[in-house]
Amino acid sequence: MTVLVRALRPGSRPDAEAFAAVRRACVPAMLATADSIQFDLAHAHPDSRYRQLVAEADGEIIGTAQVGIAYDSPDPGQGFANVYVLPQRRGLGAGSLILRTAEEYLAAEGATTVFSWVLDEPANRAFATARGYRASRSAHFLRLDLAGGTLPPRQELPAGVELRTGAEFGDDPRALFDLDAETVADEPSDVATEFTDYEHWLAETWNHPLVNRELTSVAVMDGRPAAFTLARTDDASRYGSGMTGTGRAFRGRGLAKLAKNDSLHRARAVGCTEAFTGNDAGNEPMLAINKWFGYEICATEVRHVRDLG
Repeated sequence: MTVLVRALRPGSRPDAEAFAAVRRACVPAMLATADSIQFDLAHAHPDSRYRQLVAEADGEIIGTAQVGIAYDSPDPGQGFANVYVLPQRRGLGAGSLILRTAEEYLAAEGATTVFSWVLDEPANRAFATARGYRASRSAHFLRLDLAGGTLPPRQELPAGVELRTGAEFGDDPRALFDLDAETVADEPSDVATEFTDYEHWLAETWNHPLVNRELTSVAVMDGRPAAFTLARTDDASRYGSGMTGTGRAFRGRGLAKLAKNDSLHRARAVGCTEAFTGNDAGNEPMLAINKWFGYEICATEVRHVRDLG
């Protein structure tokens, strides 16, 4: 059986559908659709040098990789390559070939370090170790049964706080960009991130096909967005938290809980049956909040890193 690696064809619906199917099979907690795969490629920042690679075996796409440069990090030379191969098609050399192709591409683009998320399973970790990657921080995927579980009751809003949907911010969500940038900057990570490009945030995040503005909830205090949860849905009854955070000046008041609880209640009301989120394993405040909602850990990834050259 011959395995080859190539770039995903821009505009190819079959390619995008197969890419999304591999992602869903390997990491069910990560929402992916053909539309979102095509959107990610079309709207990637030029400086990210973003590529989507696929591994084919006799014409069937059995593996994928998201590859690029962390252009929004203040530290230069950091690349990423997240590789997934269908469980039933492992052992054919697809993972090795697609990773090598990704590393060669990143090196040519000036990367000196490659970060890769690896599912916390013995075979996957052994694969990464054998190829020179060392384990770093870990992160959990969590799942909440919206159909059969019980959400915490809605809480009375504190004085001066109101809840709004993302849709109410319409086409001028600059205040949400500022809030997102502040919370992302404080998020635990191996790769520091700085949001400075509002126009690109609009194109890549706010207008993303998975983002559901109606289910996005924003806690507003004194007329200013103080906390939010960005909702994502795949139009197939699955809900994901894109980001939940609180501005530095408003932390410690339970506002993120208010926003997320509001969003989850409304998601269940419109037919979402399961919700997913992700947390750095060391982010104990958010893990505690999600445990309060009833989320349970369903998978763990460990970030690995390798120095090129």
